[in-house]
Amino acid sequence: MSEMEMEAALQTAAEESASQAGEAKWYVAHTYSGYENKVKNDIEKTIENRKLQDQILEVAVPVQDVVEVKNGVKKTVSRKLFPGYVLLNMYMNDVTWYIVRNTRGVTGFVGPESKPVPLTESEMRTLGINVKEVHIDVEVGDMIKVVTGAWEGNSGEIKSINEGKQTVTIEVDIFGRATSVEIGFSDIQKM
Repeated sequence: MSEMEMEAALQTAAEESASQAGEAKWYVAHTYSGYENKVKNDIEKTIENRKLQDQILEVAVPVQDVVEVKNGVKKTVSRKLFPGYVLLNMYMNDVTWYIVRNTRGVTGFVGPESKPVPLTESEMRTLGINVKEVHIDVEVGDMIKVVTGAWEGNSGEIKSINEGKQTVTIEVDIFGRATSVEIGFSDIQKM
């Protein structure tokens, strides 16, 4: 297979994956320490060259400005929040996985056995990543069903609603005892 045929096959696979994919999620790739910006630049060049802007939406190396004092002189420097990691907002499919995984300096995705696990909404909020606000028409006392996440398949009565965190609290039966758990708005459905 020639390089032109390989490029065409990758582009076709990317387009097919895009039509099948749900929504883009944030993933974390592990890199060699000190290679974060090089990995970011290499992935961005690959995105541009292979026209995958609709598949890999954003590549980020989170930094924080810190004031350092050396020899009595104050200086503001940018420090990486997570040395050795790059954040990617992308649709996970075979093509995007292959491109990120085979970028020089990337050692794998964060997740069990290098299987990519997307960041949860609470993790994204902690990192300062904008999360879409979900508005749901429920009240305390309503019955809901959990449709995604660790508590998928459970149902219960809403005990409290936290608009700020975008969660509801329900009671779930664990080993014969009622236990309160917080579930995100996007993970529930009104019964």
